[in-house]
Amino acid sequence: MDLLVIGDNHGDIENMISYLEKLESFRFDVIIYMGDFTDINTPKGFTQKDITKILIEELKIFKKPILAVPGNNDIQDVAALTEKEGISIHDKGRIIGDYGFYGFGGAKTPFATPFEPTEEELKQGLEKGYNQVLSAKYKIQITHNPAYNTQMDIIRAGAHVGSQAVRGFIENKKPVLALSAHIHEAKGVDWLDETFLLNPGKFPEGYFGLVNMNGKDVKGRVLNLCD
Repeated sequence: MDLLVIGDNHGDIENMISYLEKLESFRFDVIIYMGDFTDINTPKGFTQKDITKILIEELKIFKKPILAVPGNNDIQDVAALTEKEGISIHDKGRIIGDYGFYGFGGAKTPFATPFEPTEEELKQGLEKGYNQVLSAKYKIQITHNPAYNTQMDIIRAGAHVGSQAVRGFIENKKPVLALSAHIHEAKGVDWLDETFLLNPGKFPEGYFGLVNMNGKDVKGRVLNLCD
């Protein structure tokens, strides 16, 4: 199974549409959207819900399953829309083939953004989603917030700002793959014990992730459409 992983659009409609057109040359079976469809400030004349709807409609063009979690900048209307569209993996799980996807969105920040779940809420939400995919042969964790003390959560100042709950859940459940976003500058790949980690970067800057999975054999990379 091949995954396309994108996120952190932050309401950038123009670049989003341009880059989505360029993705048509890549092969993938499932689209994973990592959150932050929108931002606190939106282009004039658009609401956060408008922007999310546009992005979802553009993703539907690929005719592939879409799984999404909300980001910390996504208001409740955004999460509700992903639920209505049948693409939400937030606080739930979904099985596709041999793979069980489970996830939880949002992230703590110093900026009082719209969706900042506590560590306990993160843990409980991941547990709920995981329990819905117990029958799947392989598990995949999807969170907007990265795991603490990995290459995925390092800000420019050099500090680790990720979630202990996300890290602990990976260490305990050992999914074959854990996807995160949120920290744009921490795009790339890493390992946490036996789990492959990937942060696709900020999509309006051209960054995205591709993951190939063959059972427990997982390979992934972050690419840029501007290269």
